[in-house]
Amino acid sequence: MRWWPLTRSEAFGLPPGCRVLGDCCPAHLIDQHRRIWSERTDRLDLLLVLAATSTAEQDGISAAGATACSRRLTAVADAELLLNGPAAGRRWPLPPLPAGVSPALLGHAVLPWVPLNPSVAALGLPVEPDFPHLRFEGGAAGPANCVSSGHAMSAARVQRLWSQGQRLGRRLRRPLVLAECVPGGTTTAQAVLTALGVPVQGLISGSARQPPHALKRQLVAAGLAEAGLGPDPAPQAVVAAVGDPFQALSAGLLVGASDGSQPLLLAGGSQMAAVLALAMTASSEDARKRLSERVMLGTTAWLAEERFPGEDRPPLDRLIDALAARYGVGTVALSSGVRFHDSCHQQLRDYEHGFVKEGVGAGGLLLLAQLQGISSADLQASCDEAMRALLEPPVTSRP
Repeated sequence: MRWWPLTRSEAFGLPPGCRVLGDCCPAHLIDQHRRIWSERTDRLDLLLVLAATSTAEQDGISAAGATACSRRLTAVADAELLLNGPAAGRRWPLPPLPAGVSPALLGHAVLPWVPLNPSVAALGLPVEPDFPHLRFEGGAAGPANCVSSGHAMSAARVQRLWSQGQRLGRRLRRPLVLAECVPGGTTTAQAVLTALGVPVQGLISGSARQPPHALKRQLVAAGLAEAGLGPDPAPQAVVAAVGDPFQALSAGLLVGASDGSQPLLLAGGSQMAAVLALAMTASSEDARKRLSERVMLGTTAWLAEERFPGEDRPPLDRLIDALAARYGVGTVALSSGVRFHDSCHQQLRDYEHGFVKEGVGAGGLLLLAQLQGISSADLQASCDEAMRALLEPPVTSRP
C-alpha cells in the first residue's frame, strides 16, 4: 500500500509525468481545464502562427537555426514539417541546429492521435510560404524591427492585426490550440512582459541550451529606453515598441475569445505568457476572470523543468506565479510528461540535455494527446518513427 502523499499533479488525475506549473491557480480551475481537454471530440482546431522579427538576426540570440540566414527559413520549414510530415518531399530545408531536431517533428507525431484541423497564419515572413495559409496583411509588411530599436512596428499595423485577431477570437466555434514559430520570439516576449510590469528577470528561457540572458537583457533595455513608454503603457503601444506580429494578432484573438465560450490551449512557454499578459492588460477585471476560465497554457517537460544556476524553482513556475500576482487571476499551466531518455535517436535524447526544449506547439500538443488518453510510451514511439523517416534521404521538390 502506498504510504506517501499524492503530489499535486496526481491529485488532479493528470497523466503520468504531467505537472501543474506555479502555485497560484485555484484547484477548481485546474480540474475544469483538465476535464475540458480530456474530452474526445470530433475535431479541434489548431492555429500555427508564423511571424518574423529582425531580433532573430542578432548573432547568438536564437538556436532556432545555426545562422541568421538559416533562421529566415525556420518558420516556413517548421510549418511544412508539421503539416506534411518528415516523409514528404520538402520545399523548405530545415535549418541546421546545434543539436536536437525541430519541435515541429514532435507536433507532427501527435497528429495521428488527436483529431486536429490545422491551419497556418503567416505574418511578415522574409519568404512567402507556398503551402495554403491565412493572410492577415500584405506580403510587403516584412519582419518587425529588432526589439532594440524601440520601434518594432507601426501603431497602425499593430492595430490592424489586433483587430483581426479579435474578430477571429469572437468567431471561434470549436476549441482552439494556438501555436507559434517566431525565431527571436523569447526576446520580444521578455521585452513585452518587462514593459507590462511583470518581473521576469532571469525567468525567460530560449531555444539554446544556455539561453543568452545577458544579450537579451541588453537588447530589451535598449529597446525600452528608446521607446520611452512610461508607466502603465497601453498593450498595443508595447507591442508596437518592442513586440512582434504574432503577439499583436494573438493577443487580440484572446481578447475576442474572452467574450465567447470556446476554450483555448496556448501551446508554448514564455511567448504564450507574453500574449496572455497583453490580453490581461487590455481586459477588465471581469474579462480577466473569463480568460482564466477559457485559457490554459501547455508546454513540454523540458521547458517546465529547466533550472538556471542559483535558482531553487523552475523559472517557468515563477513566471506563471508572477502573472497571477500582476493580474489578480491564476493561469492554468500544465506540462507534458513525454520524455526521451530511452529514445533510440540522439536528436531526441538531446532534448533531455537542454537543447531546443519547446516550439511550434510541441508541448501543448503532446499534453493534449496525453490528456486524451494516449500514453507517453506511444507518443515517444511516434516521435522515434518520425525521426527515422526524417533521417531517410530527403526528396526535395522543385520550386
